[in-house]
Amino acid sequence: QVQLVESGGGLVQAGGSLRLSCAASGRTFSIYRIGWFRQAPGKQREFVARITWSGGSSLDYADSVKGRFTISRDSAKNTVYLQMNSLKPEDTAVYYCKLDDILQGPAYVYWGQGTQVTVSS
Repeated sequence: QVQLVESGGGLVQAGGSLRLSCAASGRTFSIYRIGWFRQAPGKQREFVARITWSGGSSLDYADSVKGRFTISRDSAKNTVYLQMNSLKPEDTAVYYCKLDDILQGPAYVYWGQGTQVTVSS
């Protein structure tokens, strides 16, 4: 059974930094997309950043976080990270890790339980 476990959320002042982690377990993935979404109160869940892996990696970011957030992965640990710098109050949200097992097909999508990020002004 595939599990995604996020950690690293918390409370930080505007301008500060946090690093989120998402550890994947349960199977090995060879062609996949893994990334971060966030959902603020009263708003729809939105894309933040992702890595697409198919032998090499491709990175994508939402315009709102470009230049401030960096996504990376540690294949040995099956973990993806989101380094968040220059945080703003509008970054406050629950951050979710999502994995698409591209090799298996579109039905194989997994979500983590979420981790709260709160940025105070």
